Amino acid sequence: MDFVDDMRVFSERAKALGLPDTKRFYWYHTIDLGDGLVTPGMYDYRQSISAFDFPQDMRGMTVLDVGSATGFFAFEFERRGARVVSVELPSLVDLDRFPGQNVENSLRKIERMIFPLEELDSMRRGDNERELYRCLLEGPFEFCKARLGSKVERCYSTIYDLTAERAGVPEGFDLVFVGDVLLHTLYPLKALAALAPLCRGTLMLAQLLPEGPQEPPAMMYTGGADPDEDHVSWWLPNRSCLMQMLSKFRFPHVEEVGFHRGLLRPGDYPFERIILRARR
Repeated sequence: MDFVDDMRVFSERAKALGLPDTKRFYWYHTIDLGDGLVTPGMYDYRQSISAFDFPQDMRGMTVLDVGSATGFFAFEFERRGARVVSVELPSLVDLDRFPGQNVENSLRKIERMIFPLEELDSMRRGDNERELYRCLLEGPFEFCKARLGSKVERCYSTIYDLTAERAGVPEGFDLVFVGDVLLHTLYPLKALAALAPLCRGTLMLAQLLPEGPQEPPAMMYTGGADPDEDHVSWWLPNRSCLMQMLSKFRFPHVEEVGFHRGLLRPGDYPFERIILRARR
């Protein structure tokens, strides 16, 4: 398959350049690292980045990238001139789990989400928590950061415990960006409540919407009935729900920027996310 071939070619290219071994890494984002080295990401935002309408010149801005994963957006903000703090979980033990689910169950679900096709069963390795965390979040980000010569700062925290002081910018951030994070929280309202005080300017949110009516404000439960199965996702607020929650957190100006679309690999499944911008 093309996806598997891309992972192999990337690893071989990195080895030829004398870079650290990447064979065990999972790549969330596609990132161009130069010298023909492009990470084989599940999500490729390079062609859709304009849909977010970020400022071209971000010099003098402080930006918080929440749920940074491989770091595409963090590195893009830095390229535009911002000081960037990238936030990730301290460990996969800290990932939200439905009450009664255990860590091992969550790890296997994550591997099935990364490699959902039967043809990729052999790539699910059954790693322990620490190794899966290294291969999914820590290793790929640090590899890209070193290759890019980046000065992006890393902060380890759950979204609920995040504060401006913990992020190292006590005065707050000009821009807080949250992409594909709320759907992986059991308590999305509580998550937004933690993020809102960190933002002194603009909060931007990219979020999957539930199918069906976007009025009245509502959240759709997506966790299913099986105690052991879900996609580490439980709630999808509709458009009006998201906009009203942001307004309630004292963002008087909330607008729909548009949508970003692409194909999720492997499998090339089409995806679409709404982009909302909330301003103080």
